[in-house]
Amino acid sequence: MSAAAGLSLDACAEIARLAELVRAADSVVALTGAGISVPSGIPDFRSPGAGLWERVDPMEVAHIDSFLSDPGRFWSFYGERFATLADKRPNAAHDALAELERNGLLGGVITQNVDMLHRRAGTRELVEVHGSIASCSCLACAEQITLEHARERLAAAPDGVPRCTECGAALKPDVVLFGELLPERALARAAELCERAEVLLCIGSSLEVHPVAGLPLLTHRAGGAVAIMTQGPTPLDVIARVRLYDDVVSDLGALLAALGG
Repeated sequence: MSAAAGLSLDACAEIARLAELVRAADSVVALTGAGISVPSGIPDFRSPGAGLWERVDPMEVAHIDSFLSDPGRFWSFYGERFATLADKRPNAAHDALAELERNGLLGGVITQNVDMLHRRAGTRELVEVHGSIASCSCLACAEQITLEHARERLAAAPDGVPRCTECGAALKPDVVLFGELLPERALARAAELCERAEVLLCIGSSLEVHPVAGLPLLTHRAGGAVAIMTQGPTPLDVIARVRLYDDVVSDLGALLAALGG
C-alpha cells in the first residue's frame, strides 16, 4: 500500500493494519450510516451546513406523532424524500462491501439507512435496523404495498396522501420514525452479529443514534476489534483499533485492494 493511492501514509498504515485484522478474523461485520450514501448524492442528516435536519425539524416532519396527526404534512416531506431517492444508485463503497461478502470476507451488513442501496449493490446478509423505503404499510389493516405502487398512489392522491385501498387510512413508509421503537427482530439480529464479530467495520456513521450506537460496544466487550471509518469524530473513537478519516469510497477501495479484491 502506498500513498500514491491518494491516502496519507498514516491512512495507508491503518488500511494495512485493518486488512490484517480482516484476514485473520473468522467473522467480519459492517455497520453503516448515512455517510456511506453521501457519494451517491443522498445528503446525510447532521453534517454542518448540509445535513437534512438543518433544513427541517425532524420532530415536526419525521415523528410518528406527525404522521398520525397530520399525514398530509408528513407526506409533503416524505414524498420529497421518495423523489430524492428514486434514481440513486449504489456507489463504490456499497459495491466494495458486496464484493467483500462475495469473497467470503464479510459476514453481513447492518445499516441505519433506509435507501435500499445495499440491496441494489447485491449485499445478501443485510439487517436494515431502521427499516426501508422498499414498502409502505397501513397501520389499521396491515395492507402492504411496494415502493413503486406507493409512488403511484402518492402521485394520484388529491390530498397528497397515499392511502390503503382496503380501509382508506394513510399509508406509512416501512421506516422507523422518531418516536418509534426499532424492529425487535432486526435489532436482535444486529446484536447477535456484533457480539460474534471479531472485526466490526463502522462506516459513515456518527455513532450517536441509540440503540444502534451501542452495537460497537458489544463487539468491543466481546474482545473484537472495532474499526471506525467516518470523516467526523464519534463518541466511540476511544475504543477504535483502527481509525480512518478519509471518504468511505477511498477507504473501502483501499481495503479491498489490500485484500486482493
